[in-house]
Amino acid sequence: MTAIEELRARIDRHAGAPRQETPIDGVTLFRQAQPRPGVATMYRPSLCIVVGGRKEVVLGDQIFELDEGRCLIVTVEVPVTGCVVAATSAAPYLGLTVDLNPSRIAELLLSLPPSAQRSPDPGQSVAVSTGVLDQAVLDPLNRLVGLLDEPDAAPVLAPLIERELYYRLLSGEHGRLLRQVATADSRLTQIAAATAWICEHYAEPMRIDDLARRSAMSVTSFHRHFKAVTMLTPVEYRTRIRLQEARRLMLVEDSDATSIGIAVGYDSPSQFSREYRRAFGIAPAADAARIRAEASGRAA
Repeated sequence: MTAIEELRARIDRHAGAPRQETPIDGVTLFRQAQPRPGVATMYRPSLCIVVGGRKEVVLGDQIFELDEGRCLIVTVEVPVTGCVVAATSAAPYLGLTVDLNPSRIAELLLSLPPSAQRSPDPGQSVAVSTGVLDQAVLDPLNRLVGLLDEPDAAPVLAPLIERELYYRLLSGEHGRLLRQVATADSRLTQIAAATAWICEHYAEPMRIDDLARRSAMSVTSFHRHFKAVTMLTPVEYRTRIRLQEARRLMLVEDSDATSIGIAVGYDSPSQFSREYRRAFGIAPAADAARIRAEASGRAA
């Protein structure tokens, strides 16, 4: 059995839901037995792996295709649309994510010998990057997921395996990019400070010059680097956050679409409706009714 077949079997055994949280901090498993249309969600900094089926991730106007043996590195929290395009009950879509912890990566970087402490590449600052899984990364991933069969050992061994996984990533094709996640003065970290502010304050007025100052850049430089990293302008980024939160609120709150639009920061109901329809292909009131009907059907 190859390493990827072994990892697929372990995920297949433990993933009992479309999204399966695990007892191992930061490790999440995924399973889909049929294709799934696009779902708007937030990706946080993480390593995303596909070991069965095929998935597409859309960020801005870029489409990232993931199939068996490919990975996705996410370095900044970004609003994306994920779509499972190939999955059956006999050959389900199977994957996992491992959260990337910047402080632990930084700690590891400090412990590396000088010869291994390469500087981040200032020209390589992106929120999402894809690559091929190599054996060096597959080995610690297999052992990390294998700890689900050893719950007593997991709290002790998982941090050690995570550290090895970070080392293998830092030593591979994504190493320079990953270094930027943990380097305080990198462009990636500076833009991450701005995206974190937007995620927390999406319903408030936003001043680009304040965000640029927070990122220690001029307004012109900030715009250029923000778009290069996230593939969205700051306004587009905030709009995606607002609309995703509006859709979430429709599921958990018994409020009308206009009230929800105001809650996420829109002054104009018509603008909210227009942007919502553009993003999701349906008016917010109609989408709210559909979401609640589906939720009621599942509850029944």
